[in-house]
Amino acid sequence: MRNRTAIWPALALTAPLVLFLACAYALPFLGVALWSVTLPELGTGQYQRLVGDPLVASVFTRTFRICLVVTVVAVAAAYAITYVWVRGSRLQRRVIEICIFVPFWISLLTRAFGWLALLSNRGLFNSWMQALGLIDGPLALVRNQPSVIAGMVHVLIPFAVLPLASAMRAVDERVLLAARGMGASRLRIFWSVFLPLTLPGVIGATLIVFVFSLGFFVTPAILGGGRSIMVAELVYLRMFQSPDWGLGAAISVALVILVAALMALLSRFARLALTGGGK
Repeated sequence: MRNRTAIWPALALTAPLVLFLACAYALPFLGVALWSVTLPELGTGQYQRLVGDPLVASVFTRTFRICLVVTVVAVAAAYAITYVWVRGSRLQRRVIEICIFVPFWISLLTRAFGWLALLSNRGLFNSWMQALGLIDGPLALVRNQPSVIAGMVHVLIPFAVLPLASAMRAVDERVLLAARGMGASRLRIFWSVFLPLTLPGVIGATLIVFVFSLGFFVTPAILGGGRSIMVAELVYLRMFQSPDWGLGAAISVALVILVAALMALLSRFARLALTGGGK
């Protein structure tokens, strides 16, 4: 009886959040799903076009490939940065904190144009390299996939740092001291003790970075220059350039379904990894 009574305050506190999420996410998504089967006419023709269109398939393949590379690079870089932040000296921690939190104050658009100013044909990098006599002409550093990956990694590293920092701070220092007392080297302690203990943070950072990267629009559009189109940019082009609202809505729904399925698989894999395969 007491448990039933305690449920009502919890429901009262969570109901506004649930209502907000429903209004902000669920209803718009249902509207987009409705467009995908009603525009320009009722039926599943847009999904049939989506499956049979080689352009859409190539964009989805490119998007997942870029997102995988971005996730690996961002999480690896964030792990090294977080390790210094958590276990470094006082000065190192202050510098890392500035590098982590200052990007949150700068818009995505500003950061994308910053990379463009750095890597373009008349940008700082090419200008310096030519002034030093290291190259004869400008290098093609933008409007390609490497520039898109660099810009996305720059944006997503701070998001990967936060779950990694939480996991690293939860590591019991006495466990590391015990391993040191048993004669293990620093490298052995890291690979056999520290890294497995921070695995939940690695998994959380991987999920966050991968999901965020799938919906990137501004950075690939600016740094890719139309040569590395990702799914979000394709949706924009289909809805506002063609216009083909039905196909754009179908692409959006397909992306959401694929992400949900992938998240379910990754979450199941993460649970199995953290529990030792259910043993």
